[in-house]
Amino acid sequence: MLLLLLWLVFFWLLALASLILFNFGLARFFERLVPPQGRFIEVDGVRLHVVDSGVKPGQIGPPLLFLHGLLGQLNHFSFALTALFPERRVVLLDRPGSGFSQAAPSQSLAAQADLAAKVIALLDLDKPLVVGHSFGGAVALALALDHPDSVGGLALVAPLTHFFAPPQVLAGLGMHNGLARWFGAWTLGPLVALTRVGLTQRMVFAPDSQIAGFWTRAGGFLALRPSPMIAAARELRVLPKELAGMTARYAALTVPAGVLFGAGDVVLDPKAQGPAFCAKAPKAELTVIDGGHMLPMTQPKATESFIRTILARLDAA
Repeated sequence: MLLLLLWLVFFWLLALASLILFNFGLARFFERLVPPQGRFIEVDGVRLHVVDSGVKPGQIGPPLLFLHGLLGQLNHFSFALTALFPERRVVLLDRPGSGFSQAAPSQSLAAQADLAAKVIALLDLDKPLVVGHSFGGAVALALALDHPDSVGGLALVAPLTHFFAPPQVLAGLGMHNGLARWFGAWTLGPLVALTRVGLTQRMVFAPDSQIAGFWTRAGGFLALRPSPMIAAARELRVLPKELAGMTARYAALTVPAGVLFGAGDVVLDPKAQGPAFCAKAPKAELTVIDGGHMLPMTQPKATESFIRTILARLDAA
């Protein structure tokens, strides 16, 4: 009986090791399909991936800093949006733990805002307009609240401004135990995600059509690796308490801000996230258009127009 038990343990460990190795190889395969676009910088010991168009003759200010959403990466912006601003310096940042950036000791909004403020200083960006999509909108808000002198304005696209119950497709990311998060991400997490890609993509894009090239040119494959799954789980864990504290501070926002929502967004409720924020933030204006959650990819022209309205407000200030 003991020998049988030992054999069962051996085969279980062998299967576990095989699954981990498979996921490691799968992650490397996805990274070959979607390689890094930019360069790496180190901020407070965290290696971050950035794409920076650089300082060029004839550019006008302020520059643009883009922060992506949960389980996203900078390709969400470079896919169709950022090329529409040739006259500006454009900086795209893979948030900690996402894309090709290293995870930070803390994945809290405040910690990510601190890193973003240091990126702004390191790259010598002069009060950029910070464009935050979805969860990146919450990071942008934390940045403006905690580091107001670093930010010229906010362009928030389908932003997370108030706490919400994550949709069912993200339920597996709600694990609070660090070992459980690691175990889930490195064993069945990628395989389960692969079986749900159709459902997830339809939900995230609805009611807009799914874009061609999402998995490669827009970097969708990168979200199916263990490391972004762990980072997203850590972000969701600290979110309720942090957002509760932030919402009480929205009235203190001093920078011009705009909010863009798609009326059909099924990821974040436009009515719960948009008007509630604009009612508290004195310089915030709300714009609602037809569309869903992934506006930087599905509605790049409308998103560009929205961003330019905020830029015009900054130029007039």
